[in-house]
Amino acid sequence: MAGLLWLFRGAALAARKIQAYCALPRDLRREVVASLRTATIFSLVGLGLYGAASRGWITLYPDFARRGVGYFIATFAFMILAHDAYFYWTHRLMHHRRLFRWFHLTHHLSHAPTPWAAYAFAVPEALVQGAFLPLFAAIVPLHELTLLAFMTFQIVRNVMGHAGFEIHPGGFIRSPWLRWNNTTTHHDLHHETGRYNFGLYFRWWDRMMGTEHPEYRARFEALVGPDRVHAREAAAQ
Repeated sequence: MAGLLWLFRGAALAARKIQAYCALPRDLRREVVASLRTATIFSLVGLGLYGAASRGWITLYPDFARRGVGYFIATFAFMILAHDAYFYWTHRLMHHRRLFRWFHLTHHLSHAPTPWAAYAFAVPEALVQGAFLPLFAAIVPLHELTLLAFMTFQIVRNVMGHAGFEIHPGGFIRSPWLRWNNTTTHHDLHHETGRYNFGLYFRWWDRMMGTEHPEYRARFEALVGPDRVHAREAAAQ
């Protein structure tokens, strides 16, 4: 995804850049190094999961013989909802003044994030976020395919949130079916202010807890709303 954003960073995305500031090469290097460290920790967690399954401590189904497709769909959906809640509350906790420096400061060095910032965590934060998978698997038996689907989903959504450009369509926030999803602007505002928008996939925890940025909707519409679209079309004529 980082490659696609780089490829279309010109006219296709220039008008959708969320912040005026552009990450410097040193920012990218820091993000890449931290992300590789997080990826190593997550990989070790994955190896531990399969080790636990081989010892019978958790249950991973290799196929659909014992549990069908319906179970796979239900557990995948439940996993996404559970992870969104886990992320919101651990994220807010890591913003506590006594924890922020040790857990979350590394991630917030990216004031204007790039896709490489998605997993630019300090070791303690990587351990907290990596802990979700074994905790969930210890409670809910899972298909191996569920793990693959979940990791793919969370990586894509996390990178989208750190894209630096609003990549969602203009009508996204007005759709009754889509507006409860987070957009790139939603999470970018969190990096810009450090005070709002703690959710990962969905907006409902921020809305229920009063932590959504009050200017979120206006900022999103300013980037991709009808007026901006018409202005670009007029300029192209």
